[in-house]
Amino acid sequence: MNVTTFNAFKSSNYRLFFAGQSISLLGTWMQKTAVSWVIYAQTHSKFMLGVSVFATLFPSALLTPVGGVISDRYNRYRVLLLTQVLSMLQAILLTAVVFFKGYAVWEIILLSVVLGLINAFDVPARQSLVYELVDDKKDLPNALALNSSMVNLSKLLGPAIAGIAIEHLGEVVCFGLNALSFVAVISSLLLMKLPKFVAKLHTKNILGELVEGFVYVKETPTIRFIILMLALISLLVLPFTSLMPVYAKDVFHGTASTFGLLDSAIGLGAFAGAIFLASLKPSANLNKILTINTFVFGSGLILFSYTAWYPLALFFVSIGAFGMMSQITINNTLLQTQAAPAMRGRVISMFVMVYASTLPIGSLIVGAISEHVGVQATVLGQGILALGIGLLHFRHLQKNKPTKPVSPSTEAMLTEVAPTA
Repeated sequence: MNVTTFNAFKSSNYRLFFAGQSISLLGTWMQKTAVSWVIYAQTHSKFMLGVSVFATLFPSALLTPVGGVISDRYNRYRVLLLTQVLSMLQAILLTAVVFFKGYAVWEIILLSVVLGLINAFDVPARQSLVYELVDDKKDLPNALALNSSMVNLSKLLGPAIAGIAIEHLGEVVCFGLNALSFVAVISSLLLMKLPKFVAKLHTKNILGELVEGFVYVKETPTIRFIILMLALISLLVLPFTSLMPVYAKDVFHGTASTFGLLDSAIGLGAFAGAIFLASLKPSANLNKILTINTFVFGSGLILFSYTAWYPLALFFVSIGAFGMMSQITINNTLLQTQAAPAMRGRVISMFVMVYASTLPIGSLIVGAISEHVGVQATVLGQGILALGIGLLHFRHLQKNKPTKPVSPSTEAMLTEVAPTA
């Protein structure tokens, strides 16, 4: 770490955002861990694990472009406040279902669909609002990297706490604590002091602005490449995480705590990766770092896939997660700093749409393949595919060597003065 690691904390609104989200995300990861464990414990089906991921992400993918238009068109702050309240209500319903019903698989999946619909509007508003929370726009890459560290610290702690809670207190505790955690994020939003929202005149309807966003991405080569690579990695490699309950139960012959520690090891590696990214100098070549870390991601999965000794497996999967971190964080940073301000919400929504559509489809595919070839062979194959995607990044890097290094902060300043359509 160095003095630039926490630059974004100079902005009071961002500090409030970070504090509230940190508590809420801890509950979110506890709930995600409990959902996976309940689904696999009650169905013993790898395919149903894929269905549970699909239920949350695919509905979000369908509506996220509309959520991006809403984020660009209306007050992002109010949109986010509303989605957080709705998410809390969903968590309360999920807690009640698990508490009052023994076998609640289909109710959990239905409520996962509801959460996915809420997230379609929540994620574009939350991601694009970060830009407005940072006073000095040069600190935007740092803020996005800190966001990733927040997500992955919660992923490190949440599953471990959830594993212990499930064993000793029952799954319902995880769902209840997640519902309670939304009080923190809603309170932090209410304490923020933002400039008064000024509505802009829109000459196009929502459908017209949606089409405009797709055309913008299609005709901007750098943004198009970023989203294409994200699609490949999300479809083919990132779904390895949906197989962790199988590793815990069938490979390591463990319990909910074994699963919680596996998820926490992924969180630890990703958290380390996020802190590494937050500590980078503004002049760092993010495309080069993304390329290297894609190779790290693939290598970690290959080493993890057939490792039978549990402690060593935890080490290898954390190495893979370190490289995995760049796939989301650097791509998000590159998109936010390169997109025109008037298009930022829609570009982020397409980033989320691609992630939220390919990951659940990939989870279904990975679940089905692992039923036939085994979970370890599946993860080995995913590691090899990650190396192939790394080669595509390397080829792109070689073909697009800049004549003069451009830092993310400089790009952010350039997009600020870009013409707004």
